[in-house]
Amino acid sequence: MQHTIVHLKRGEKGVITDVSSELIPLKLLEMGCLPGNFVELVQVAPFSDPLYLNINGSHLAIRKETAIHILIDKIDE
Repeated sequence: MQHTIVHLKRGEKGVITDVSSELIPLKLLEMGCLPGNFVELVQVAPFSDPLYLNINGSHLAIRKETAIHILIDKIDE
């Protein structure tokens, strides 16, 4: 099963494996949302949108409609 950032629970981590550049804003790619980078779900806003992430030390807030297109491999700790 393919996991996306949306499948992470608070505090869980993963490694980005694929980003559909057609559906992801260029700004997110420039801020480090690229394959091979680590991602951690830090916080979920009320009503579950947006998601607050730590991607390789950069803190980003992205909407679920965008996060569902970012594929990851979960890291089990």
